[in-house]
Amino acid sequence: MSLRLQDVSKISNGETHIFPTDIELQKGTMNVLLGPTSSGKTSLMRLMAGLDKPDTGKIYWEEQDVTNQRVQDRDIAMVYQQFVNYPAMTVYENIASPLKLQKKCAADIDAKVREMAELLQLTSILDRKPNEISGGQQQRCAMARALAKDVGLVLMDEPLANLDYKLREELRIEIPRLFEASGSIFVYATTEPEEALLLGGNTATLWEGRVTQVAPAMDVYRNPVDEITARVYSDPPMNFVSVKKQGAFVHFPNGQSAKAHDDLASLPDGAYRAGFRAHHIALGDNLAGAITFDAQLIVTELTGSDTFVHLDTMDERWIGLVSGLQAFEVGQMLKVCLSPDNIFYFDKDNELVFSPHSEPEMSRA
Repeated sequence: MSLRLQDVSKISNGETHIFPTDIELQKGTMNVLLGPTSSGKTSLMRLMAGLDKPDTGKIYWEEQDVTNQRVQDRDIAMVYQQFVNYPAMTVYENIASPLKLQKKCAADIDAKVREMAELLQLTSILDRKPNEISGGQQQRCAMARALAKDVGLVLMDEPLANLDYKLREELRIEIPRLFEASGSIFVYATTEPEEALLLGGNTATLWEGRVTQVAPAMDVYRNPVDEITARVYSDPPMNFVSVKKQGAFVHFPNGQSAKAHDDLASLPDGAYRAGFRAHHIALGDNLAGAITFDAQLIVTELTGSDTFVHLDTMDERWIGLVSGLQAFEVGQMLKVCLSPDNIFYFDKDNELVFSPHSEPEMSRA
């Protein structure tokens, strides 16, 4: 079982929503579409579902061309962020509705409904109608109905966004277990890098209608093929600073240098962009072997246990994540440091040339 998009694109009102894309998804895989709002995740899922037809290219299901096949004739289920339920039916009847259309026997329908209800914590409200339950419960009802169908392709467009934190975390753990048991192809769209890592499987990063990389989630996170992918797979987006590599050293614009070890030392001399994530910035100047910067604080954001610090340094804007609730004054100068061991390097074409992590095979879309 596979879903293959070959040179697929989508244009609407003269605006390209999806640039020519090739991607193949295999049976029993979790596939996360990761990108910011308006990056093309929903547009790509609609093409996969058959809700929209591509302007170029073909879509194949189990090597059969289904490009022009109606959505109701495809083996799919779809869950949206904005839930849809049948208002005149109870929660039980909503979940059971696709199984009745499949002409399942009553015992099998009842067993499946109760299995989905237990998974999504709906057992106590099976006899209620959608207007009698909360928005989060309505969303879970819509998810249960889609998952109960046991179809080959399940498309989930930010389905947990409207749920409370505790339930969202529980379902992030349960969904991968569910897909493994079903053997279906799961496609899950999210704007959150952390969610993509938690779900695991494969990640396809999207930016302005382009799929920039497709690979196992941890590979994309540790070895993003270019600056754009690195920004997409960092929350907040990866920080950057321009540097020069000369001989055995990398020189930073504040006059400090770092020793170029390992594969970094073999790079040609020249200009590069150094990238690092927010949690790699530390306060102070007492970290052994670190590069220290003077930075002006622009604003702080308290997360409850940590603090995001927005910094202005060397004509760059950075965001750091520091431990604890920090009481800073806006505009004050801070000493911040960065270990060279946590730095990615990108060339003039914005492509990754050095990662601080071990480097598995990378796949550019």
